[in-house]
Amino acid sequence: MAEKLRSIQEYVPGKQVTLAHLIANPDVRLCEMIGLGRVRAVGIMTLTPSETAIIAGDLATKSAAVELGFLDRFTGTLVFYGELAAVETALTHIVTYLESVLGFTAAPVTRS
Repeated sequence: MAEKLRSIQEYVPGKQVTLAHLIANPDVRLCEMIGLGRVRAVGIMTLTPSETAIIAGDLATKSAAVELGFLDRFTGTLVFYGELAAVETALTHIVTYLESVLGFTAAPVTRS
């Protein structure tokens, strides 16, 4: 009999930006795998509480010329894309806003 694997998800209460990452010049295969066409840069965020992804998506599109690629209000995941400078601007703006206005603890904006 095959052993069954079990996955457990835990959410820690609090207001956190757990990931804010910029991928510059992503490989076309990566873009295809995540459902995007050829793009110049991708911003990826994970946030708790998960509904914060809605606020972050709104902030992203209002602060820079980016397009939303994926937003999940149940897992707190946000993916957006655009020109490199626009994605970097949006990530920085979101993290700054969540920290200064809503009192979040934030991971630094990272880049690859």
